[in-house]
Amino acid sequence: MNKKKLVQTCLISDDAVETYPFKDKTYESYAVIRHKSNDKWFALVFYLDNKLYLNLKCNPVDGAVLRDLYPFITPAWHMNKKHWIKIDVQQAPKDLLENLIKTSFDLTVK
Repeated sequence: MNKKKLVQTCLISDDAVETYPFKDKTYESYAVIRHKSNDKWFALVFYLDNKLYLNLKCNPVDGAVLRDLYPFITPAWHMNKKHWIKIDVQQAPKDLLENLIKTSFDLTVK
């Protein structure tokens, strides 16, 4: 999956929007997917060491379980490690990825 396809996968609702809030040239490739209604982030799409990753919000208990079950899920990069996870997109099954995106969306809609 490439970045464009991953961003499309994250746009699960009319309330989801792709943004690029970082003005620094080094951060141009960081796509922040957020809610239009409340401006809260629910996904961060980025490359790190030439690998595509996705940071998602999650329940702290679920995050701990996911990190134990899947080696491609680790504490989030540059975000709260208790409430966010980082996923190596190339290793994650599509159905799991879609489920985690929906969960992150639902957690941040309030």
